[in-house]
Amino acid sequence: MNRFAPVFCTAIGLATTLFTGPLANGQAKGTDDVSIQRDVVYGMGGDVELHMDIATPAEASQPVPCIIVIHGGAWRQGDKSSHITQIRRFAQQGYVSATVQYRFCPQFPFPAQVEDVKCAVRYIRANAAKYGVDPTQIGAVGFSAGGHLAMMLGTMDAEDAMEGDGGNPDQSSKVQAVVSFYGPTLFTAHDLNPRTAPLVHDFLGGTADERPQAFHDASPRNYVTKGDAPMLLFQGTDDPLVPYTQAMVMVEAMTDADVPGRVEFLIDAGHGWGGPDLDRTIDETTQFFDRHLRGR
Repeated sequence: MNRFAPVFCTAIGLATTLFTGPLANGQAKGTDDVSIQRDVVYGMGGDVELHMDIATPAEASQPVPCIIVIHGGAWRQGDKSSHITQIRRFAQQGYVSATVQYRFCPQFPFPAQVEDVKCAVRYIRANAAKYGVDPTQIGAVGFSAGGHLAMMLGTMDAEDAMEGDGGNPDQSSKVQAVVSFYGPTLFTAHDLNPRTAPLVHDFLGGTADERPQAFHDASPRNYVTKGDAPMLLFQGTDDPLVPYTQAMVMVEAMTDADVPGRVEFLIDAGHGWGGPDLDRTIDETTQFFDRHLRGR
């Protein structure tokens, strides 16, 4: 099984908004005969309807893998529509792809967000025939808080719970490949930037002293075991919100558990990047999914 192999490169430019390009509600046709269906109800978070936007390629001759895209925003804000361009791009490359809504803190603290993205995976599996998905090959990519949620999907097993009651309980919420862009991995680490404390407080419903179990249970690093989904991590070395050591502790856990994947540190990059480095890392994301979901 592959070992983690750190790759170092230089970042060019920064970006705070990734993959914009909202479309009108309803059914829309993209280039290359990509179909995008907006605001599909995929489950319930308590009494809150949860929605996703789904892009499908035209005329697939057989079921294809699915890539779920999870937006960032400190678990408290953001919009699934910010990734319409990206799910269109994945569909043009032969995947079904969905960008998902989840409940926000502080109104809905952890584990609501984990429950919701797990529900999204179960919905895709339960409706695999409808959307032309191979239910055995589902990947997840996320950005910042979304990267954290994607890693939770890749590391948590059924016995770890947090499935919620949003729908399709007979389906697995496990994914087969994960890409995380600068997602936090260990909330009990001592080198987190103090400016993130209010964000983490709202997400986890208190401080580490007040809710130690939540800080433990929300950390993807604590679930890593042999057989977990392969992971590709992108992390800036000058990230003011998520220190690069967060990726390092995840690497160590995955190496110890013999989980395949790699981490790429972008030298001097912060919490997001743009320009050629954004294009390159998105291309690498597709290549990673091609390898682990399609066997290419």
